[in-house]
Amino acid sequence: MKKRSNYWQLLPYIRSQWQTIAKGFICILGYVIATLCLIYLAGKLPTPFAQGNVKAIAQVAAVALAVFLVRGVSQSGQDIFMAKAALKVALDVRKQVYAHMHKLNLSYFETTKAGDLSYRLTEDVDRVGEVVNKLFHDFVPCVLQLVAIPIYMIYLNWQLTLALLIVAPLMGILIGWFGERLRKFSHRSQNRVSNLSAILTEVFSGIRLVQAFAAENYEIARFSHEAEASRQAKYSAERLKAIQIPIVGFLEALSILILLCIGGWQIAQGNLTVPKFFSFLTAGVTLLDPISHVTNNYNEFKQGEASVDRVFEILAVEPTVVEKPNAIALPPVTGKVEYRRVSFAYKHEQPVLKDLSLLALPGETIALVGASGAGKTTLVNLLPRFYNPSSGEIFIDGINIADVTLSSLRRQIGIVPQETVLFSGTIAQNIAFGQTNLDIEAVQSAAEVANAHQFISQLPDGYFTWVGERGVNLSGGQRQRLAIARAVLLNPQILILDEATSALDSESEALVQEALERVMRDRTVFIIAHRLTTVRRSDRILVIEKGQVVESGTHEELLTLSRQYAHYYSQQFS
Repeated sequence: MKKRSNYWQLLPYIRSQWQTIAKGFICILGYVIATLCLIYLAGKLPTPFAQGNVKAIAQVAAVALAVFLVRGVSQSGQDIFMAKAALKVALDVRKQVYAHMHKLNLSYFETTKAGDLSYRLTEDVDRVGEVVNKLFHDFVPCVLQLVAIPIYMIYLNWQLTLALLIVAPLMGILIGWFGERLRKFSHRSQNRVSNLSAILTEVFSGIRLVQAFAAENYEIARFSHEAEASRQAKYSAERLKAIQIPIVGFLEALSILILLCIGGWQIAQGNLTVPKFFSFLTAGVTLLDPISHVTNNYNEFKQGEASVDRVFEILAVEPTVVEKPNAIALPPVTGKVEYRRVSFAYKHEQPVLKDLSLLALPGETIALVGASGAGKTTLVNLLPRFYNPSSGEIFIDGINIADVTLSSLRRQIGIVPQETVLFSGTIAQNIAFGQTNLDIEAVQSAAEVANAHQFISQLPDGYFTWVGERGVNLSGGQRQRLAIARAVLLNPQILILDEATSALDSESEALVQEALERVMRDRTVFIIAHRLTTVRRSDRILVIEKGQVVESGTHEELLTLSRQYAHYYSQQFS
């Protein structure tokens, strides 16, 4: 069964603009009626010219001028109203797709190129808006003309009209054949362009690494290869359109030739008058423009269908982490966290966590230690429901986290990651990230707790200093302290520290560690760390291996056991 075009999914967005579109349709009807009037007036000109009746010629010309004015005003109206509707449709689609993307789980973004998503939300959605605009601004008026004018032509002379319509099916078949192939070429071309966008995003975000490895020529070659593939895909589409134009043009010329031959023969036989033939000929020539527009529009619709498909592919992705219909808001918690026989796998055949149970009491600091891939980060990622467990349950203060709203859950869990993400904006805006109302005093207090106030105060504009993309104009230690301040401002009862000091120099680490110890007081804290110096004072240290807890105890207790933790410790401090 042939896949239904995603153009149908645009109907709700188009329907929401029915009032604006209705106004545009009124203008379109005015335009079509004015066109029919001009065709009618064209049939009135031969007789006055033949008789030399200047007054009759002037009257017809004056009426024609008025009709041209009505036609021009109607066209301007349809342009304005249809452009307004199309831009609103594009805006609504863009906002819904962007909002939907925020509902998708982390695994989707881990397997999808950021540049590709950006391209879909910008270029592809713009193409969708252009298609909607073309549909109502150009395609519909042309189709109405292609219906109304032939009806009038049948009224004038059905034999001539029938002769012209013989060519129409062949023209329709050719237009459809070319359009379907253009859709395939366009889909391939837009995928190539999105790949280019993805490469640019990756390279520009990692330009320091590119230069450090002297990989400029490698990246230039990679970009050139993808750019050439994009060029070839676009060239295939343009070549196909170039072949189509003379073929359709030949059929249009053939139609006019048939019209002249049969019309001349009927005039010679006395079955057709010259004024009627002149009006019929004007109608036939008038049809050439809408036929050309319909052909071009159909090609653009097929090319635009690739963009529509790519946009609605995102909306078709179902989030795996969803709230229950009757989800409740998580009340303020004390910080008691319990994992009950939790298992998890990114792929079914490769479990990361296996039947793991864990109880963290309010205010307890728990360190997670183990080799890379043991499941430490996965364990803490399940707590804010970035993923759902494959089996088992997680409770906070005795409440199953699957029963609460995501926002109320995540608002009570602070995360300080290994690599701090900063957005373009002021330092204050980055600390108050996600807060609807920026309280500068609260921001400053959070920065003081995070040992960030001193360096912020020395910046040119203090808390209103603009932070560049990803915070590249700040040091690693400064960015990390801003991340701590961000967590402090959230004031969570549960805190996750994911390798928060692993990438820092000793001086920065000391400042960050001091800030963390201040923040950790009276909170339930999960620490992931490879540097065992950061976990020695934890209330409990859990050694994770192959998704299971193999050792549990304080630093001294685990050293006494002389097992895996003691082995890690001896390796780092031998």
